[in-house]
Amino acid sequence: MAGSESTMRSEKADGGTPARALSGRTTLLFAVASGLAVANVYFAQPLLVTLSRDFRISPATVGIVVTLTQIGYGLGLFLLVPLGDLVDRRRLVVTQLVLLATALIATGTAATAPILLTALAAVGFLAVVTQTLVAFAASLSAPARRGRAVGLVTSGIVIGILLARTVSGALADLVGWRSVYLTSAVLTLALTLSLHRVLPRRATPPTPMRYMQLLRSTLVLFAEERVLRVRALLALLIFAAFSTLWSCVALPLSEPPLSLSHTAIGAFGLAGAAGALAAAPAGRLHDRGLAGWTTGVALALLTASWLPLALTRQSLLALAVGAIVLDLAVQAVHVTSQSLIYTVRPDAGSRLIGGYMVFYSVGSATGALASTTVYAMAGWGAVCVLGAAISALALLVWAATRNEAPRAGTTEAPSASA
Repeated sequence: MAGSESTMRSEKADGGTPARALSGRTTLLFAVASGLAVANVYFAQPLLVTLSRDFRISPATVGIVVTLTQIGYGLGLFLLVPLGDLVDRRRLVVTQLVLLATALIATGTAATAPILLTALAAVGFLAVVTQTLVAFAASLSAPARRGRAVGLVTSGIVIGILLARTVSGALADLVGWRSVYLTSAVLTLALTLSLHRVLPRRATPPTPMRYMQLLRSTLVLFAEERVLRVRALLALLIFAAFSTLWSCVALPLSEPPLSLSHTAIGAFGLAGAAGALAAAPAGRLHDRGLAGWTTGVALALLTASWLPLALTRQSLLALAVGAIVLDLAVQAVHVTSQSLIYTVRPDAGSRLIGGYMVFYSVGSATGALASTTVYAMAGWGAVCVLGAAISALALLVWAATRNEAPRAGTTEAPSASA
């Protein structure tokens, strides 16, 4: 473990207990690993039309491809991520990545719709290694720099999500959609070897709980911690809005009069690159006690983003502008929320982030299914109305709860919406 030891340095964490802070190189590796893992959840979005045709899934229900992946992700968040508080996180990460590569191979070789959907659910279930790495990064960071560390790792996640669509579309056009998942399997195995060498065995003492107690304690945390409840609700809403756009936009773009290729559709994922740029600054704003201001501004921008998005059929530039604003807003709220909830109970970091991300997954799955259904019934304009309504609801939730707790970023208990 000489390699992993050389990448860490000792610091004091909350309560004066020893912690090991992330070096720049190890933070980058965490970001790359998280981005690659989460990309697997989004590969299917530019491919919905092709998957619908190849597996004879109706256009009205093809959103189930994304929904099942998100359901698997949600189950993994509840059942797998809390294990980071119980077992050696290094072993947990490596094991999940090996199994994830296996699920990706099954997806890339699927011959029937049931096999495809089952494999994609398994991909989502195992891709939650991303959140194990987020909690790992938070546990290795000093309190004053935790938001920054979470923001940097989240930047990798955002880039992974955005590049997933671009790479998926390009590979599908070049050598077929199956190559997307098989290539990812190879890269995942290669990354597993690197992580096995550099990850520390344990950054925090294990909890004395048994596994079932650990799962129950996640539910107890929701009952005890208001900041977790409010931020989880915001996660559900913002990612329902996020998924409403990205799970459905391939449909109008692939139809006349636009009739774009997989590559062109996937390239629009790059229009949201500003989301990755927003992640790290949002973490720093949290560290300065400005989480409330960041959340409010971001949710207002999220609601406003649906105005240019509604003009997608008339202007691809409007789509690019709307995507930039939407992704920036979602990631700013997401980073702020994760930084806030980890501060509540650092000893239960994996359970807090896992529980919070369950709502992310529920929101993403709901947005995917609702948007494709609404599109089949009423078209793209109705989808944008749906997205705007969800975004406005998130803004109302924040406004209703913002003054009910102390300001975040201080030594007091952080505000649920601050």
